Amino acid sequence: MENKRINGNDLIALGYKENFALGAALKINSKRHGLKKEEMLQKFKEVLENPESFLEDKVFRPLAESLINTEKIESSLVRLKEGVDDYAVYGVENIELGAKQQMNTAMKLPVTVAGALMPDAHQGYGLPIGGVLATNNAVIPYGVGVDIGCRMALSIFDLPASSLETQKDFFQEVIMKNSRFGAGNGFLKHERQDHAVLDNKLFEEIPFIKDLKDKAWTQLGSSGGGNHFVEFGTLEFAEDDKALGIAKGTYVALLTHSGSRGLGAMIANHYTKLAKEICKLPYQAQNLAYLDLNSDEGLEYWLAMNLAGDYASACHEVIHEKVKNSLGVERLAKVENHHNFAWKEELNGEEVIVHRKGATPAGKDVMGIIPGSMATPGFLVRGKGEEASINSASHGAGRLMSRTQAIKTLAQSELDKMLSDQGITLIGASMDEAPMAYKNIHEVMEAQVDLVDIVATFSPKIVRMADDGSRED
Repeated sequence: MENKRINGNDLIALGYKENFALGAALKINSKRHGLKKEEMLQKFKEVLENPESFLEDKVFRPLAESLINTEKIESSLVRLKEGVDDYAVYGVENIELGAKQQMNTAMKLPVTVAGALMPDAHQGYGLPIGGVLATNNAVIPYGVGVDIGCRMALSIFDLPASSLETQKDFFQEVIMKNSRFGAGNGFLKHERQDHAVLDNKLFEEIPFIKDLKDKAWTQLGSSGGGNHFVEFGTLEFAEDDKALGIAKGTYVALLTHSGSRGLGAMIANHYTKLAKEICKLPYQAQNLAYLDLNSDEGLEYWLAMNLAGDYASACHEVIHEKVKNSLGVERLAKVENHHNFAWKEELNGEEVIVHRKGATPAGKDVMGIIPGSMATPGFLVRGKGEEASINSASHGAGRLMSRTQAIKTLAQSELDKMLSDQGITLIGASMDEAPMAYKNIHEVMEAQVDLVDIVATFSPKIVRMADDGSRED
């Protein structure tokens, strides 16, 4: 596997430029072809110096053609704007360079109107996670993300907080009975739930969507892998909240985080590929390919995206109703918000398309939920409507390290002690979701005091995540 250690920086050091030829080289490198790292680097150097001599080579021909046709390819691409990097950044000292570079590129799109970077931001695909981008009548599938409409949902129950301790086994049983986790997982036919979202006419009108209906039905009411969860915890209100009708005190609450499952992932991949075929952007911006909302393709994606968002909401509704019925108690209030979505909103008196990839809507008086991690607090918040942030806030703490780095460097014993000290029961998950892999949620909240007010604090107590730590699909 030595060959896989070659990366873009290695090739740039050889003299490659950040263009489609670099992409072609990296694609070739991913298959190894029986060559060691040094041998592969030598080949890449030879092709760069004399691409014509590799036009008959089965392995390196695509790279040779890219190098020879670089000027022609680049002349056909959509031109980016120059020197545009004016956007609000919150918690800048804790945001990695890769996320800033991705946001800088997004700001140069010809359709970009405004942008902002939230304090939980980190590098992703296309827009960084925690990136907010307003565009002019254009939607970016990878600006929305793969897990379309991923959201938080919070139910507040009329139960004393102490019951989570005195009836711990019962609450664990309720979670296990009413949740299903992991990439690709769902329900057997006799277990499936019905929901009005499955009657949406788009399942019949759009051929691509029609083929996904059975998958959507199978996974309705389930949760993905990765950082998705279903958890019980205590929710503390320091004072009465008249808008919600909740008195000062501490309550039992159910908090869920998941998205549109396989339906959303397949919609995202299909329309991202389509956008890249239609909207030819420079190499560094290719994952930001956009669709004009006046085009058939743009309108179709917009409809499909909204369907995926409605489906994600339906998944949470099914879980929360099943849990409420199992508890047999009254629900005092429910709050829900989503991210990984695009909205039509008004900014500076003009209608724009606002992409929030891992960012929470935070318009004036808009309620939202910002979780920490499996062992750190989350917050019920109310937006302040800050225009500089494009009426947005963070969607969580944000990753401090990659999943791979977390698994390699973090100790299970450290996680076990943290959970034990805080009286938290964890069911499932792996070390890539350990709290130490995330930024300090208190620092993140401090960085966005101008964006949201904290209404209540959620403390996780019984946390259910995917057993294998699998990535969300």
